[in-house]
Amino acid sequence: MVLESSASLAASLRIVLGVVAGVVATFGMDAAMTRLPEGETPPTVAAGVLTRTDPDEAPERLAAAAHYLAGGATGPLYVTLLFLAEGVAGGASPVVYAATAAVLFLLMVGFFVVVVLPRPGLPKQRVSRISRDWAVSALAYLLVLVPVVWAGSSALGRLA
Repeated sequence: MVLESSASLAASLRIVLGVVAGVVATFGMDAAMTRLPEGETPPTVAAGVLTRTDPDEAPERLAAAAHYLAGGATGPLYVTLLFLAEGVAGGASPVVYAATAAVLFLLMVGFFVVVVLPRPGLPKQRVSRISRDWAVSALAYLLVLVPVVWAGSSALGRLA
C-alpha cells in the first residue's frame, strides 16, 4: 500500500512539474519568438481564431492568455506522453525523453499548422513564414521543457 501511494504521489507531482516546466518553457519560447519575423504571430492567430477576427486585429491580452495557457498545458501533456513511453520502454532514459519530445514537437507543429493556421485565410507566403517560425519556437520550447522535466523527475525519483 505504501509503495502504491508513494508512486501515485510521485506521478501526481510529475504532472504538477509538467505545468511548472511548461510555463518556464513558454518564457524560453518567448525569447525565440521575439527574434523571429513572424514569431509573435502564432498567439495572435490563435486569438483571431477564438474571436473570429483577423489575427492582426485580435485582442493582445487574449493572445497572451492563450499563449501562456497553452504553454502551461503542454507541459503536463509532455509528462503524460512520457508516462506512456516509459511504460512501453520499461523506464526512463535519454532516448525515451528525446523520442517523446520528437512526438510532442510533431503534435505542436502539426496542430497549429493544420488546424489553427489555415482558419484566418492568410496569404500563402505569410503562412509559410509563420509555420517556419512556429516550428523554431516549438523547438525552443522543447529545449527548455525537456531538461526541466528531466531534472525535476530525477529529483522526484530520489524522494520516492
